[in-house]
Amino acid sequence: MTSEATRTGRAQPTRELILTAAERLFAEHGVLAVSNRQISEAAGQGNNTAVSYHFGTKADLVRAIARKHSTSIEEIRRRWVAETGDSTNVRDWIACLVRPVAEHLEAVGSPTWFARFGAQVMTDPTFRPIMIDESLSSPSLVRILESLNRCLPGLPPQVRAERADMARQLIVHMFGERERSLAEDTTTPRHTWNSAAAGLIDALAGMWLAPISPSGPRGKDER
Repeated sequence: MTSEATRTGRAQPTRELILTAAERLFAEHGVLAVSNRQISEAAGQGNNTAVSYHFGTKADLVRAIARKHSTSIEEIRRRWVAETGDSTNVRDWIACLVRPVAEHLEAVGSPTWFARFGAQVMTDPTFRPIMIDESLSSPSLVRILESLNRCLPGLPPQVRAERADMARQLIVHMFGERERSLAEDTTTPRHTWNSAAAGLIDALAGMWLAPISPSGPRGKDER
């Protein structure tokens, strides 16, 4: 083993400790509210420069946390896409959006922080583009969105874009709220991630298939 490989091997456990600590702190407090020093201390690192040494900027750290989970989610998503095939059922493609994340969170086991981390990042204009870019780099997600659009040929582009944004907000924040409830040991509407996903699929299907008001997009009721 080369000296470079040895250094990389030694650094990996430290990187994992930092990633876990950062994910938890970001999930609980928000990205901008957490300093590199707090992350280093939570990760058990005496050197306050450990975060910047291993990851560079805070944006790089946010991206690394997203990628830590994206590999597993992408594998599950590919399986769902393959099983869905050429379906023209809106619910089938919504399930491909929702269930891979739920399955991943179920597999990680309690406690999890990724859903709350995602919710925090998606409400932060500085870091939100990172999560969106990472999502759109997923071939299976692109396939799902294209297939969902094909199932809804009657929706005007503005309404389609609006409902896509609504769907993203619901998925991110409903999973984040469930994760928060589990962390705080409070009652959740659904007992499992699987049943929570089923309820979310029902709601999203109703939203995507909802009729358009007579005024339509950019109609007379627009303010």
